[in-house]
Amino acid sequence: MIRFNIPYISGNEQAYFDEVLKNQKFCGDGGFTKKCHALLSQKLNARKVLLTTSCTHALELSALLMNIVEGDEVIMPSYTFVSTANAFALRGAKIVFVDIHPDTMNIDERLIEAAITDKTRAIVPVHYAGVACKMDEIMQIANKHQLYVVEDAAQAIGATYKGKALGTIGHFGTLSFHETKNLHCGEAGALIINDEKYLERAEILREKGTNRSKFIRGQIDKYSWVDLGSSYLPSELNAAFLLAQLEKEEEVTRERKNIWKTYYEAFKSYNLLEKFEISEISDDYGFNAHIFYIKAKNIEERQNLINHLKMKEIQSVFHYIPLHSALAGSIFASFNGIDKHTTRESEKLLRLPLYYGLEIDKVKYIVETIYKYFL
Repeated sequence: MIRFNIPYISGNEQAYFDEVLKNQKFCGDGGFTKKCHALLSQKLNARKVLLTTSCTHALELSALLMNIVEGDEVIMPSYTFVSTANAFALRGAKIVFVDIHPDTMNIDERLIEAAITDKTRAIVPVHYAGVACKMDEIMQIANKHQLYVVEDAAQAIGATYKGKALGTIGHFGTLSFHETKNLHCGEAGALIINDEKYLERAEILREKGTNRSKFIRGQIDKYSWVDLGSSYLPSELNAAFLLAQLEKEEEVTRERKNIWKTYYEAFKSYNLLEKFEISEISDDYGFNAHIFYIKAKNIEERQNLINHLKMKEIQSVFHYIPLHSALAGSIFASFNGIDKHTTRESEKLLRLPLYYGLEIDKVKYIVETIYKYFL
């Protein structure tokens, strides 16, 4: 069986675990967390990065930092994971969906301005598959209307837009280190803070609404409850595992890009690009090869392909079911404009196996198997 995903292991995780056990410091914000913060800030060229227990919690932190309240509106694509919407709906915001570009599955920036009202507070572009949204245009719209931008860069560690790390362009960015991502520690995330005026409050909200971070640094002699917040700190075990992964980010990204390009060239050699679509990545998009997908003709053909691959012991998956078609979407959100691409494209997309260590001969076997389906 060719699995859809095998979580990456760098080889240093156990040694770092042993160090945590030796130090007997297990709760958050210990030495390994600090090392992750420093390494992420360096890699991303970011002002401040804070580890969280998930990307979901990083998004929730951004909503708290923006003081999102009931009645506010937040614009985002419907083609995304539920966390993108939940983080703001939990604060009482109405979610406003707009359509996507069919070639990248990212929010169509040309449709954002028509969705803005006097209640709009933020735009949340989602960098699907580690491919950048058109951030120049989105930031221009946000600046014109004085809106926040929160980049959902859950899939985008190691990806860039015009030389800038994804997550560092808007006011806030969020990363995921779930085991399905390029780099992971089982479950964790990170909040990227790109405006220094939010740094102190972010620490407070992340520490259950207390100024404990100042206490740990010796800036105050006791800490207390000073704001709203929650427990967003991952343990030192998570941070130790993650550090071992972050240290190999360049190698992992390089390997995944090689696998992605092998898929692409193999499909071209069979002239299969006439049978279905795949994403064409321009030079502006420093993608991280998080996903390789193809698009079938329709949902029926996609299911037939899934079944065909399964018979040949190849796992393949699809996502997402657009949020506006879900029960909660009808309660907490609305779709602005016409759903021209979101539903149709989501029903066609099929993800193929892609993970560090996937052998090139297996990639070619997958392509050959799909080729035979179309004969």
